[in-house]
Amino acid sequence: MTPLLESTIEGLFLGAVQTLWDGRAPSAIAKVRATGRREIGPTGFIDDAQADLAVHGGADKAIHHYAFDHYASWIGESAVPPETSAGAFGENISTVGMTEDTLCIGDILQLGTAVVQISQGRQPCWKLNMHTGNRQMAFLFQTTGRTGWYYRVLETGSAGVGDSITLIERPEPKWSVKFVTDARLKRTVNKDDAGHLAELSVLADGWRKAFAKMATGNRQEDTRTRLEG
Repeated sequence: MTPLLESTIEGLFLGAVQTLWDGRAPSAIAKVRATGRREIGPTGFIDDAQADLAVHGGADKAIHHYAFDHYASWIGESAVPPETSAGAFGENISTVGMTEDTLCIGDILQLGTAVVQISQGRQPCWKLNMHTGNRQMAFLFQTTGRTGWYYRVLETGSAGVGDSITLIERPEPKWSVKFVTDARLKRTVNKDDAGHLAELSVLADGWRKAFAKMATGNRQEDTRTRLEG
């Protein structure tokens, strides 16, 4: 059977919890390039870490995938220095040819020998600002929709650079990652779509709850702590 969409893992990045900035909470955003095959458990790569499990990691945010396709835009817009390379945004997986426009919430993919499912887009936070040295970076991620996306792990396995990542099932073709992430972060979704997304079983629970509020007309959300720290 011809794959629905296929790419190759160009970069794999894993990190440890570190104190990176004086007077700030620790973080594992500073991922480093990993070689060889790495095991994927129920909550992501077992050699990867998250500092604050209340907002990072867990079953619905097990692996972060970011499209290398976006780096040229960030560099062209002077949001990051010209020498910026893959892994600069704290992602685990870097590929070319898969973006928020070409993938949907609920998509199931073969990642090396593991099977994963797209659960939500990324909600950027102040740590991205600190890590990139651009105080507006989290806001720019949010406004452009170039956030990347998270996977939950359906079947454990392993993956490494050079492995294929292949879309094998698309249960929810209506809801692209770009549309749903924009709807969540910009809160401009209409009540009908918000109601449908609140009931979308493949969407991360936290996002479903947010859309349930929007479906009632409540679009209020204080994002200052997340975006500014």
